[in-house]
Amino acid sequence: MTDEFQIDIPASFMALYLPPGKIKPTLGLRALAARYELCEDLANLLTEKAANLQFTLGITEELVLAQCEAGLLTGPAVVSPEEAHWVVCRLAELLQWPMVQRARADE
Repeated sequence: MTDEFQIDIPASFMALYLPPGKIKPTLGLRALAARYELCEDLANLLTEKAANLQFTLGITEELVLAQCEAGLLTGPAVVSPEEAHWVVCRLAELLQWPMVQRARADE
């Protein structure tokens, strides 16, 4: 973090923009911080909605998270598929639900 930014970007988010074998993100620090803030805000905004969905529909936490991820990717999508997955993982963390596992496309 530099003096210019008062935000710590978690390694889990930074990894979304690190090509394999590289140490420099594909986005500049300002753009990376903006993307992180957007995704963190989305995760926080979805906490109440997700908890209500799980309670009112009586569905599993995993299904709620999958529906949230699908919703984030509905056009026009504001986040990339990788960011959407990060958002639902962060949402699970905030709600203290089991983390969402997903196979990587390149595996």
